[in-house]
Parts: sequence; C-alpha cells; structure tokens
Amino acid sequence: MLQGMENIQTAYPTRFWHALEGGRVQCDLCPRACRLKEGQQGLCFVRACRGGRIVLTTYGRSSGFCIDPVEKKPLNHFLPGTPILSFGTAGCNLSCRFCQNWDMSKSRQMDTLADAASPRLIARRSAELGCRSVAFTYNDPVIFHEYAIDTAQACHEQGIRTVAVTAAYISAGQPRAEFFAHMDAANVDLKAFSERFYHKLTGGHLQPVLDNLIYLKHETGVWIELTTLLIPGQNDSDDELDRMTAWVVEHLGPDVPMHFTAFHPDWKMRDTPPTPPATLGRARRIALDNGVRHPYTGNVHDRVGGSTFCHRCGELLIERDWYRLGRWNLTADGTCRFCGSRCAGVFDSAGPGDWGPRRQPVRLAGA
Repeated sequence: MLQGMENIQTAYPTRFWHALEGGRVQCDLCPRACRLKEGQQGLCFVRACRGGRIVLTTYGRSSGFCIDPVEKKPLNHFLPGTPILSFGTAGCNLSCRFCQNWDMSKSRQMDTLADAASPRLIARRSAELGCRSVAFTYNDPVIFHEYAIDTAQACHEQGIRTVAVTAAYISAGQPRAEFFAHMDAANVDLKAFSERFYHKLTGGHLQPVLDNLIYLKHETGVWIELTTLLIPGQNDSDDELDRMTAWVVEHLGPDVPMHFTAFHPDWKMRDTPPTPPATLGRARRIALDNGVRHPYTGNVHDRVGGSTFCHRCGELLIERDWYRLGRWNLTADGTCRFCGSRCAGVFDSAGPGDWGPRRQPVRLAGA
C-alpha cells in the first residue's frame, strides 16, 4: 500500500440515506433523492447501493492535484495572491449540458482517478508546499461529502483553510450544515436565475440553490463569492441579469462578489457560440447599477473587470492582470488607503501573496 493510502476504502460508509420498501434505498444527500436497488449508482456516479446501504466509492481517490492561484477558483476577496492546492474526484449531481470540466465531472471511468491520498496526507503536503488553503473543485465536492469533510478537518489541524467550489445543490438540514461547517470559503456557481434554465440545461432546480445561498450568508461564517457562466441566448438577457443581481443585493447583501464568466463551446453545447466580452461588461454594469459592490468579469483579459475598487471612493484597491496582482491599496486591516472604508473579504494582515499565475501539478500518491 502506498504511503498516505491508510484508511482509504472503495465503499466508504455514509449516513444520509434511508431504506424504502421493496429493497431500495434513498440517498438523502442532495435534492435528487436517488432511489437505488442493490448495485445501482446514483446520478452522481460515486454514491452507490451496496449491501443495502449508500456508500461513497471514490473516498481518497482524485483526478489529480494542482497548485493554483486562489483567484482561479475564482475568489478575489479570500487571501489574494496566495497558492491553493486544488483537487477533485469524478462525477457530479447535476447534468449541465455546458459543463466546462466534463472530462472529470461527467466521467464514468475509475481510471480518471489517477491519484490517491488520505486526508492527512493532503493536509501535510499542503503545508509542505506552502499552500494557504485547499480547494475541493473540478467536480462538485457535495458528492464526496465525507472525503471533503475529513480532509477539511485534517487541514484545519495544520492551520490550512478550505474552499468549496460548488453548485450548492445539497439537501437542507444535516447534509448542508455538516458540509459547510468545515468550509472557510465557497465559490457558489449560480448558473442562472430561471427555473427553465436549471430544469432544461442542468437537470436540477433553482430554489434549493437560492435557499442554500441564504443559509450560507446568514447562518454560517463561510466567505462566499458567486460565479455565473453567461451563455449566449440562455441566461444573459438584461432582464435575467437585473433580477439576479437585485436578488443578490436584497437577500445576500451588496458585499458578496459576483463573477460573470465567459462560456466556450463544450460538452453538449458545442454549437453555441462563445460569450462576447461585451456581454460580460454589460452584466458587470447591471450589477453595479443594482448595488453589487464587487462585480467581476472572468475568462477574458479585462484589467478593469478583474480588479477590485473601493465601493465608496472608487479608487483602485487590488489591481489584477489575469491572475497576477499589481497595485495594492488595502491597509493591514483590509480598509481603503484613500478613504478608510472597509473592503469585505478575508485578507492577510501581512498583505497579498505573490504566487502569481503559476499552475503547478503535483503528485501526492507515494509521497
């Protein structure tokens, strides 16, 4: 057995399920509530019925590890400029036709999971590699709930923070509470602001996501930022953007950053054109007009749209050129050097990191 593979099981026991009549069991982790017979897998692919119970089949197994800039998650107000160790597994509990990580999130092949590591090994190696945080990303960490939580606990013992990059499609109650209790930050993929879009293009529903966002903002200490991939003709109308950004300000407050990112043709939407940069600029202006203090553009080169400005005096606070930081005008306590207004976020009193745009793949198995 490789060092670091201790306690890794291919049928890891889970708690959020209940037995049904006729020998089926229902998974209660997410709103899909998959009802499975012996040997069947849920839509997520990684939770299955074995021995009359729901187990996680990918505990301790990853599609790969990589050190990224934290801004790539994207998180612009959480330890800017610092390195973050990113990893995911396989599968997903949504069926997004436009998935940009389909090779992992839609994978049905176990050989996708080429790397392996226990939670303790991930935490130890993160510290050794100088990472300030660990991100559960590439596919949705909700579906590897137990592995993510165990890893988060091990990271916190090492003083390393944890980030969930998620669509927040998780059941209310204990599943949601337990998962986010172990996260320091989350970038939530708010895919659109219409039930039609969620039903037609993701196979899910909008309301559970909105409910979970309200929970995150008002009942946890998790730092949250939102991302919306703007797809031409699907979720990029002025009306939808107006309703979405107004809802965010009303229910989550003006300080939650919003990232509007460009779609590129992929997975089952290869005939849809890429998002024009002007669409992202339009979304950013609508957000500003509705009171969002920190709207950003992403997946395009836009220094203004990627930089952080003071919501009160308008001065540049954090200059960004892609993932490279430039001028920095925040004080040690996170306030504007020009007018003294507080910039919402999680900032290091020592100032920004200097990781820059580097992407560094790493292998943990056998380490």
